[in-house]
Amino acid sequence: MKISQFEVFVIGDGPEIDPDQGGVEPLACIRVHTDGGLIGFSEVFRVPPRVVQATVGGPETHFGRLLLGQEITHPERLWQLVWDALIHTNRRGWEIIILGALDVAIWDIYGKMLQQPVWQLLGGTQRGPFQTPRGQTVEVTPYCTLVSDVWGGEPMFAQQVARAERLASLGYRAFKVEPMMSTPTDVVEIARRFRQALGSVPTLMVDVGYLFNDVPTAVRVCRQLEEFDIYFFETPFPVDVPETYAQLAAKTSIPLAMGEHAVTRWEFVEMMDRGQVSVMQPYMTTCGGLTEAKRIVELALPRGAIVCPGNWSTQILGAASVHLAAYSPITPFIEFAPAEVLDSPLRQELQNAGFPVRDGVISLPMCPGIGYELPQEIEKKFQMS
Repeated sequence: MKISQFEVFVIGDGPEIDPDQGGVEPLACIRVHTDGGLIGFSEVFRVPPRVVQATVGGPETHFGRLLLGQEITHPERLWQLVWDALIHTNRRGWEIIILGALDVAIWDIYGKMLQQPVWQLLGGTQRGPFQTPRGQTVEVTPYCTLVSDVWGGEPMFAQQVARAERLASLGYRAFKVEPMMSTPTDVVEIARRFRQALGSVPTLMVDVGYLFNDVPTAVRVCRQLEEFDIYFFETPFPVDVPETYAQLAAKTSIPLAMGEHAVTRWEFVEMMDRGQVSVMQPYMTTCGGLTEAKRIVELALPRGAIVCPGNWSTQILGAASVHLAAYSPITPFIEFAPAEVLDSPLRQELQNAGFPVRDGVISLPMCPGIGYELPQEIEKKFQMS
């Protein structure tokens, strides 16, 4: 079976829905067609849609020249074919993110060809009963990322905690508060408010979105946060200087996390080895696809790190995260942007079309491929030029 055609289209909520409050910005989606009739599907998060449209198309385009007509023997072979072709160009940035989206779509086709879910083809579930957050059944547990309409102070505390309470009532078990653009005092206070409202049982993460530049301030904040049982502390510093992470990691018991914009396994290795970061957060397309995400798991495992895939995008991307988590022995959680508390009609419909969350967990998908099929009515309703 050979790749015969690329199809790119763009969906989004439109300019009236604020992306900072959960709206889906113009999002390029890719379909990979084969001469055998099978189709693979993925999204391309945070790449300008026109870049995707210009590079993924007919044989005259960048990725069309490399992949059209290629036989689908194994996704990793095609990934390596493109990677080797990029040795004299840019093996980072948008080029790798687009390759990652194509890789996810090709894994989707590969699973359909072999009539198996992708997680089984990655290697099958590797988690034992003591590596799951609760119980012995192997399931995937999402953590809900909480944002607010404003940053800092009482309005932020009230809105994020209220959203956590609502989601907890729906069965969700883990939450990440986001005191971005806030004072160090507010970072600690939002964790305190969360524990006061929801108690000690839910898992709590904190993401400050590259808030600090100096290590002493971050150390003071982490030491105050430690009493609230924080599962990880995400992106305290810009990721350009891993040594700042290493200095903080040496002075706090809270694991540090990063990876939302990291591409290729090599950036993750650098943050684990030089930065002493112990929670890797690859986005399934941004990092370079499921092929590269599997390698990140394999590299994190002997280093004693965990891999919690990031996803502040839609459940199209979330479906790929579920397959990696099902395979990985070091993935207790995946990130989830819960449509129930966000002002985004598209996000809600894409979540409804994805894998359901029941009692706070996602069952392992058993359909061939990735298992996410975009309903035509959603595509037509939200398609953008």
